[in-house]
Amino acid sequence: MNKFRVIDLRSGVIEPEHMVDALSPELAALQALGEKGVRGGQNRSRLFCRVYWQDSAGQTNMVRLYRPLWEAAEPSSGDGVVSSA
Repeated sequence: MNKFRVIDLRSGVIEPEHMVDALSPELAALQALGEKGVRGGQNRSRLFCRVYWQDSAGQTNMVRLYRPLWEAAEPSSGDGVVSSA
């Protein structure tokens, strides 16, 4: 397991920081913030955290995690048809 530093960008103050042990940056964000994230920015407004870690060579790595697009979709009735309210 790696040690990840998760920076919470959801508030106006870019201060909240969490250190967690996890297998991936996505799992680190889920543990620290309780929110699933995906790599690859669909839209900057969906950005909710940055995750930092060091590799075995001592290099610092960072990924930006975004709220997935499917979270914005309307709930389905379960029959494959999206309801239109």
